Amino acid sequence: MFFFFPKNIETLGTPSALTERKMETKSVGLYSTCSPSLQLLVPLLLTSLLFVPNVQNSSAAAITTTKTSKTTYTMYLKTACNTTICPKLCYSSLSPYTSTIKTNDLRLCKAALTLKVAKKTSALIKTPSRQKGLSKPEVGVVQDCQDEIGDSIDELKQALQALGSLKGTNNNVEFQIADIKTWVSAAITDESGCTDGFDGLKVSTTLKNKIRNIISKFNGLTSNALALINKLDQ
Repeated sequence: MFFFFPKNIETLGTPSALTERKMETKSVGLYSTCSPSLQLLVPLLLTSLLFVPNVQNSSAAAITTTKTSKTTYTMYLKTACNTTICPKLCYSSLSPYTSTIKTNDLRLCKAALTLKVAKKTSALIKTPSRQKGLSKPEVGVVQDCQDEIGDSIDELKQALQALGSLKGTNNNVEFQIADIKTWVSAAITDESGCTDGFDGLKVSTTLKNKIRNIISKFNGLTSNALALINKLDQ
């Protein structure tokens, strides 16, 4: 009796190796029998799985950058406001605009020279004039105060217009800044003149306090704006 042994018997391998080869053959066969669309889908899925960590890393980096920027803008504003007469008022009034101001000195000054408070102040000053029982001197004081605030608003408008045309490359920038300071200083003088009119007149304490409270915030904001403008040419 003769037995036939293959010459390359070592290539057949162990039973476990044969099993693995059969499984590989089945897998290859299964993939090859799939529809063309599925064959295209598999590589795309693999690519997307590789792309997900990159997207997550990019999102995390963007969030970190945003937080860093906000911190930088906040610190810039706090540092700038610390040079003003009323630091707390400066920060509370300008903190909503940090994303617009960023770290730009010119934008900071424009935001500080707001006309919203000025116009509101003008409207509030008219309130006491409607109050019944005011003496003639008191009516005159309120009217003079309205005129002073009106002049102050006009001067702030001039300052804002000059700020809008201010350019760092202009050779006359120092003169322009000087003009802006003059306008803002004049506005502060007019605001102060509103309460200075009390001297020597018979004005009730209630009316004095009411007008002073109305003028106080406006005067503080304008004084802060001037302090910030003073740093433009430093």
